[in-house]
Amino acid sequence: MSEPDREPTETTTTSKEEAEEEGQWMARNGIGIAVVSIFSLLLIMLAAMQFTGVIDIFAPIAETEGQQWGVFFVLALILIIVGGWSWKAIMS
Repeated sequence: MSEPDREPTETTTTSKEEAEEEGQWMARNGIGIAVVSIFSLLLIMLAAMQFTGVIDIFAPIAETEGQQWGVFFVLALILIIVGGWSWKAIMS
């Protein structure tokens, strides 16, 4: 079994302003991750319904099935970029 850390990895907040800034930072990044998660689940749901033929959501803008899947792939790529950006903000 490993030993617990003897010292904390980060310093504790010493002022009310610093604690409020840290709380706002955590809330902002938490909301960003939540939004990306919600949109990714929505995109997965729409793709599953498109694949099974329940809906034909992009029919007005994309005529063929290949074009419609192309729209899904572009949306997925945008979602991956935004998700990576939000995770990068947390890691730095």
